[in-house]
Amino acid sequence: MSDTKATSTHTPGAAHPLRWPALGLLGLAQLMLILDITVVAIALPHMGAELDLDRAALTWVVSGYALTFGSLMLLGGRAADLFGAKRVVLFGLAVFTAASLAAGLATGAPLLLTARIAQGIGAAMLSPAALSVVVRLFDGDERNRALGIWSALGGGGAALGVLLGGLITAGPGWAWVFFVNVPVGLLVLVALTRILPNLPRAATGSLNVPGAALVAAATGALIYALIRAGDHGWLNAVILALSAFATVAYAAFAVRQRRAAAPLMDLRLLGRRPVVAGIFVIAVATALMVGVFFLGSFYLQSHQGHGALMTGVLFLPVALLTMAAATAAGRVIGRLGARSLAAVALLIAAAGFLAPVLWFGTTAMVIGVSVAAVGLGALFVAASATALSSVAPHEAGVTSGIVSTFHEFGASAGAAAVSSAAAASIAAHTGATTAAGFDDAFLVATGVAAVSAVVAMWLIPPKSE
Repeated sequence: MSDTKATSTHTPGAAHPLRWPALGLLGLAQLMLILDITVVAIALPHMGAELDLDRAALTWVVSGYALTFGSLMLLGGRAADLFGAKRVVLFGLAVFTAASLAAGLATGAPLLLTARIAQGIGAAMLSPAALSVVVRLFDGDERNRALGIWSALGGGGAALGVLLGGLITAGPGWAWVFFVNVPVGLLVLVALTRILPNLPRAATGSLNVPGAALVAAATGALIYALIRAGDHGWLNAVILALSAFATVAYAAFAVRQRRAAAPLMDLRLLGRRPVVAGIFVIAVATALMVGVFFLGSFYLQSHQGHGALMTGVLFLPVALLTMAAATAAGRVIGRLGARSLAAVALLIAAAGFLAPVLWFGTTAMVIGVSVAAVGLGALFVAASATALSSVAPHEAGVTSGIVSTFHEFGASAGAAAVSSAAAASIAAHTGATTAAGFDDAFLVATGVAAVSAVVAMWLIPPKSE
């Protein structure tokens, strides 16, 4: 009891003595959320065979988690401001852990899909609340270093998930991609309960449930539209209807926020240059990372004939370099500034994406994506530092929710864009020339990275601001 009390109270304005262990535990919890996307994706064929799931059910095993996770993060960030970040972190982690156990025990589609949605709810509470704790526990150069570590775990988690998914599926079986979360989640939950400080509530008022429902519906519709676009094309009637609904719902949300006595968020946040620049960069970084990650995975398995486990091994350098680059970027961003770091990182990424187009084969693919990972790892740090480094304590939770939401927008858009580019080209070629589809998609990624470097130089405030 005395230990808990000692970690919950400290001199106001002083750095918390256990801030680095707290960061490590929060980062481990965040890593579970990121891993759960790609680990599960690798295990899908085995799930489908054992539980007799059709294609639609398998799609929703992935999409149900992504939709719930992405659409509720703004609500999670606001809840952290209102009810205390520690409470929301622990609640989200408990829900995610319990849902992981239920998913592993599933014997059919109803329980599995319900558990995946519950995992998404827990993740949506945990992720922005944890990020707001990081922003409030650290300051100055220490905050940049902390954001570098946070970004390293998030950026490398997707690639690590392929390796772990292959190992677990080939070993104890698909259910363990969920069961592994249980002991880790429980240990982190107990440790965070003891050492995470009770940061004062950053805001007062109510949760504004109608506003939360509007923004969740709009975000969910838009993410689902992006998910469908990869398979059905950008001009599909359902996708256009979902996009129109999202636009109307966002407009209604904006109107309500201006009139509400206790708005879910201050819309003026979206008018601040650092926040706008940060969410642009995080969306681009995630779109490129996830898009090219899935593209490389399909290329190595479908075109080069590698199995899931070998594909995971080949992606290990991508994960390690992403983490190393993000950690290093957190140490140098104070000297370079976010603008220069982002521009250089995007140009490195563009060069990496171009390599598989110029040289054919597995080696060129792995080297190219690994080089791109160096740029993207640094880019995640530039994005987080730009959007979050100067926010006030009462804005930390909701701003973290905004950044996390655009992270999911980027992930969905990136996967859809490269899937569409590759599919359209592959359909136009046959036989030995099918690699041209992958070339076109990598060229799209190269162009996006190069153009974004120019936009970042214009949009991100100079270091002096």
